[in-house]
Amino acid sequence: MNYVFYISAAAACLATLMVITRAHAVHALLYLAVSLLAVAMTFFSLGAPFAAALEVIVYAGAILVLFVFVIFLLDLRGPAAQVVPHQLLAVHLLRVLRGGLPH
Repeated sequence: MNYVFYISAAAACLATLMVITRAHAVHALLYLAVSLLAVAMTFFSLGAPFAAALEVIVYAGAILVLFVFVIFLLDLRGPAAQVVPHQLLAVHLLRVLRGGLPH
């Protein structure tokens, strides 16, 4: 049971580091879920199954759902969402060269 503790603790530390270093909010949220589940596994391996269950229900369940709603309500698309895709760039250039106004 000792090896389960060390593996889950290492996974929690690695996932938490990935949460801090990710620029994309949804990816950071997924790593946060992995981190919280690894912490719950750490609690369970230490002999505290009630704390592990609370970790999963309260944090990985409720708080992460709240974070998902906040991320999608904020609409965090940056200027990259307004760039013309590469597939449509040729069509756009042909319209400009033919004298038409770009749409």
